[in-house]
Amino acid sequence: MLVKIVVKLILSLVIILWLQSAVLAQVELEIKEHRLKNGLTLIMHEDHSSPIISFQVWYNVGSRNERPGITGISHLFEHMMFKGSKNVGPEEHSRIVNLNGGADNAFTTEDTTAYFENLPGSKLALAAELEADRMASLLLTAQTLASEREVVKEERRLRIDNSLFGTLAEQLYATAFSLHPYRWPVNGWMSDLDAINLEDCQAFYRSYYATNNTTVLVLGDIDPQETISTIEKYFGHLAPQERPREAIPPEPPQKGKRQADYYVSTQFPWLAVAYHIPEATHPDVPVLELIENILSQGHSSRLYKRIIYQGQMAQSVSASVDRNKDPGLFVVTITGIKEGHSPEEVESIIYEELERLKGETVEERELLKARNQLEAGLIFSLQTNFIKGIRMGLSQVQSGDPRAFLKDLEKYRKATSEDVLRVAKEYFTERNRTVLRLLPEG
Repeated sequence: MLVKIVVKLILSLVIILWLQSAVLAQVELEIKEHRLKNGLTLIMHEDHSSPIISFQVWYNVGSRNERPGITGISHLFEHMMFKGSKNVGPEEHSRIVNLNGGADNAFTTEDTTAYFENLPGSKLALAAELEADRMASLLLTAQTLASEREVVKEERRLRIDNSLFGTLAEQLYATAFSLHPYRWPVNGWMSDLDAINLEDCQAFYRSYYATNNTTVLVLGDIDPQETISTIEKYFGHLAPQERPREAIPPEPPQKGKRQADYYVSTQFPWLAVAYHIPEATHPDVPVLELIENILSQGHSSRLYKRIIYQGQMAQSVSASVDRNKDPGLFVVTITGIKEGHSPEEVESIIYEELERLKGETVEERELLKARNQLEAGLIFSLQTNFIKGIRMGLSQVQSGDPRAFLKDLEKYRKATSEDVLRVAKEYFTERNRTVLRLLPEG
């Protein structure tokens, strides 16, 4: 028995050392930057391990840049960008990419809208030409607005109105935020989607889809100098635009617990408990990610053991940390609270575990496990140039530094049990808490 224990300890040590050496070996991303005279930022990462490139265009606009009356326009416009431009017909963009051995797509978040093509390395010019064309000469018509409006409304029904996850998130953020634009969903309110008109879209396009509001990332089998020449050729002649003056209101400190019950068609209650936390660049955010891991990641995590394994109280438990340009939320979500148990019972367990974090220092073994899982997750996510680009793009959006996410590795390593104690005391307070419950109708 003793031999088995010793062998397990040795294996654990080997895995830890391997993870740490892997981190050091794989996170040295050489990045080159170039700025065009019209304000466009170009970020390059050269990697000849495969003859593939990821071409990504990131616009500095998301739902945080909207206002009541046009919520959802960023996501709606993402769809409009595939409806044809001066030299490319409707839906032709994706067809051309596919015919050249690639794949493309786009996504919108609270802080950004991004488009990408993953293609053979020889198709760099094609990707640049396609993206520059729709940046400069998108065809905006009443007909395409009408068709894409219905597509986006149907997507909202699928992801929010007919989804317990979507409904819970929408109602939680609408309750937790009183002023900041994070209070509305990226998909927008349905009434605003109905109200957006062609003039709104044209003004949005002129304001945000401009070179001085754009970052282009090119990763993979590239020659940096050739890439610069290509981007200059297709984007260099485009004129910058004057950004609209925005007054995004900061969310005031919460001064008391907020709670809302939302009645839906479900058999079992759902529960979310949230706390306001700082923006992505704040030094407490990596510590909050460690706490999230300790609470909910894996069968040995604290909330999983108490609520799922021991208590058999619910279907699932999870925690999440917003990494946004502006302050967001730390959220604990419980789905499907089973018959014989109540939301209040589960809620009390969450508070007990949060109080435990505020009153007891986390054992080094538990902290080391969380640290290793976060490091391994980051490293394994960098196996493709596409995901490297996503990491770099989000980092650029959040902090202005495409390398910033790599610095989290050192922050995870340096975080101590005292840091966990301090951060838990700082944010997990009753006055900073928002509770949202989905309850069965009737």
